[in-house]
Amino acid sequence: MIKLYTYFQSSASYRVRIALNLKNIPAEMIYVNLVKGEHRTVDYAAINPEMIVPTFIDDGKILSQSLAILEYLEETHPVPALLPSEPFARAYVRGLSYTISSDTAPITNLKVRKYIAGTLKQPENAVAEWMRYWMDVGLASFEKVLARSSHKGKFCYGDTPTMADCCLIPQIYNAHRWKCDISPYPLISGIAKECETHPAFIAAHPSKQKDAA
Repeated sequence: MIKLYTYFQSSASYRVRIALNLKNIPAEMIYVNLVKGEHRTVDYAAINPEMIVPTFIDDGKILSQSLAILEYLEETHPVPALLPSEPFARAYVRGLSYTISSDTAPITNLKVRKYIAGTLKQPENAVAEWMRYWMDVGLASFEKVLARSSHKGKFCYGDTPTMADCCLIPQIYNAHRWKCDISPYPLISGIAKECETHPAFIAAHPSKQKDAA
């Protein structure tokens, strides 16, 4: 069975949980508490030298980095697809995904917040301002790309979830956590509402994870 080392509030782990659910792939969840520093233990570092989550293991083969894991799932379990079949459309969905996973999430994650608050000794309100500013920058860009596309539907691309939705919804969760106003982004807000009723997204939500207690 597939194993996924995860943390309930990790947006990268959240992406993979959504994808596993969309593809109906069973997985054993192994919980790594980032706040308690369990990702920095010697044992975990032996599994994932980056000391991050998620870590994905399939028959002894180890992957980290959520987008690499999503691509692997797409290639090994192609139905239902998380990427469209047409080359440009596939690149478009990947581009939306990278807007979140490469440009937005990395500068608003836990280790960045700890550096700003700890090493740079910035107060809590400054950390919160940093978070909201960069989340707004990322979501505004995402909204503009959606707005100029002829392929928007119930989800980021058409009427079925794709990799882009797997990336967007965890970022929306983080935006809510940091009290970002997403009302300026009507297309994103509509997609978020659609995903709120989808079983795969519901089951992957941080509040539904065993380590959320």
